[in-house]
Amino acid sequence: MILKGLRCLVVVAFSMLGANVANGQDLMAHQAPIERKMRLIDSVALQQQIVTEQSLYPAYSLYNNSWNNERVHIYDGITIPDSFRIDLTGFTMPSPSRKVTSNYGYRRRSRRMHKGIDVKVYTGDTIYAAFDGKIRVVDYERRGYGKYIVIRHDNGLETIYGHLSKHLVVENQSVKSGEPIGLGGNTGRSTGSHLHFETRFLGQVIRPDLLFDFPNQDVTGDSYLFRSSRSNRASGVALAGVAEDGEVRYHKVRSGDTLSKISKRHGVSIDRLCRLNNIGRKTILRIGQLIRYS
Repeated sequence: MILKGLRCLVVVAFSMLGANVANGQDLMAHQAPIERKMRLIDSVALQQQIVTEQSLYPAYSLYNNSWNNERVHIYDGITIPDSFRIDLTGFTMPSPSRKVTSNYGYRRRSRRMHKGIDVKVYTGDTIYAAFDGKIRVVDYERRGYGKYIVIRHDNGLETIYGHLSKHLVVENQSVKSGEPIGLGGNTGRSTGSHLHFETRFLGQVIRPDLLFDFPNQDVTGDSYLFRSSRSNRASGVALAGVAEDGEVRYHKVRSGDTLSKISKRHGVSIDRLCRLNNIGRKTILRIGQLIRYS
């Protein structure tokens, strides 16, 4: 009798264990799609959060939520990456004018650095946003920019438009590439109607002509590789685009261009073009390729 009772207990125990295992498997089977749904919900929420932050603060991850409507230069002490590729697609030229009246560089007469490029426009000419972005500053500076606008763009750039006669946007307004933002003028420290145009990355000045080709109404390429001055010092290399750099120029290859044509156009020998770009005389040039010529 005792043996038979023990056998019954064992059978019952195994039956209960089997039921628990089955219940556990059923629970896991039901739990799996729930977890997948939760992960999907988390992913959608994350995407919505990213979109929200991007609309509030263009280039959010670069600028660490730094937003200031008071002045142009607010980035002392901010972390500058050693390198960053800036997307130049989706651009609009700030003005249809092709005439550059003053380039980036040191001005001997005023003994000051001219940190932008001056383009001939007339008072009342429409000025356009270069890329999608958000208006950070709309202000007036009597002894400097005059009426000016600063836009932070989704690609990490900030562009500055100076000496305007009228603002057409307000601070914290989102704008699209090509949207009118102001009218050309002669306000501030200016001796004639023109657009003063600057390009900056995390407060670091980049020569506008390394990004924008006003005579040809185009950008210099699909992207631009920014290198910080710190990384250049570490490698012992001076690269274009670093604040206060030398007279470095690029040619954007177009249909029909050859090294010989580029050489004649810019007055540079083919051998020098090859040395500057680490290429050979028989290298096949690609349309859109940037060829350094100085």
